[in-house]
Amino acid sequence: MALKTLHAQGGMGGDMCIRITSGELEIIMDQPKGAGGSGLGPTPLELILAAVAGCFGTIGRFIAHQQRFELRGMQFAIEGDYDPDGLLGRNPQVRPGFQALRIRVSIDADLDQAGKQKLLEQIEQRCPLADNLLHGTQLISSLG
Repeated sequence: MALKTLHAQGGMGGDMCIRITSGELEIIMDQPKGAGGSGLGPTPLELILAAVAGCFGTIGRFIAHQQRFELRGMQFAIEGDYDPDGLLGRNPQVRPGFQALRIRVSIDADLDQAGKQKLLEQIEQRCPLADNLLHGTQLISSLG
């Protein structure tokens, strides 16, 4: 199958709010009021947490359809650890990104515990966001 390319565009004005359009939808990212933002949306790091949960749910739904079992629902609790000194430029020895992500998934399906564990492993293996986080993706940035 040929590669597909997704597109998003947007920008930031004089404040911390970043508005990105993808397809016909707008995503708003911001910082909390206490960090110089207006609190209009999640931070980019919080959006990564939400995106991983969303990807797990979507892939879970695909797998359930392919394997012909009813997936009534899933619940997610996800958290990530990072050192602010990295992204604030206080310490160049510190990674700016997450050092660990933990996701707890509850699965509502007629599967035993071993079946749910197998489903979770399949989801993690097929989730593009998990793949990007675990294996890295080439980032090419340039001035416009």
